[in-house]
Amino acid sequence: MEEKILRQKKLRVTPFRTEVLSIFLNNDHAISAQNIEEELGEHDRITLYRTLKSFVKNGVIHEIVMPGDVKKMALCDPVCDHDDGLHEHNHIHFQCKKCEEVFCADVDKLPKVELPGFSVEEVEIQAKGICKNCK
Repeated sequence: MEEKILRQKKLRVTPFRTEVLSIFLNNDHAISAQNIEEELGEHDRITLYRTLKSFVKNGVIHEIVMPGDVKKMALCDPVCDHDDGLHEHNHIHFQCKKCEEVFCADVDKLPKVELPGFSVEEVEIQAKGICKNCK
């Protein structure tokens, strides 16, 4: 699965990229760079951060910043339409108030935002509540 994703996104398949990608595939919620570092064990931090930057730029993962939380990352949909790190997804970011995990929740349609005098290019919606695991 990892190799297929990397090839689809036109990234060179390396053991390190495959290992990092498998960490994302094994989590159903967004994860931080610290989470990845803990799962990797011994590794080169520069290589990790370059890998993450490349994954964002090529539409493998996207970054999520919830107010008062550290930056997290999650897998993009296979059909992610991106251009230089700008991703288009039909989902909202949901943070559970109990476990504090952040999930990408699919929605059929995002609301259209029109602001007089402004050209809206991107909309990000965040929601908080209780996740299905904590109910």
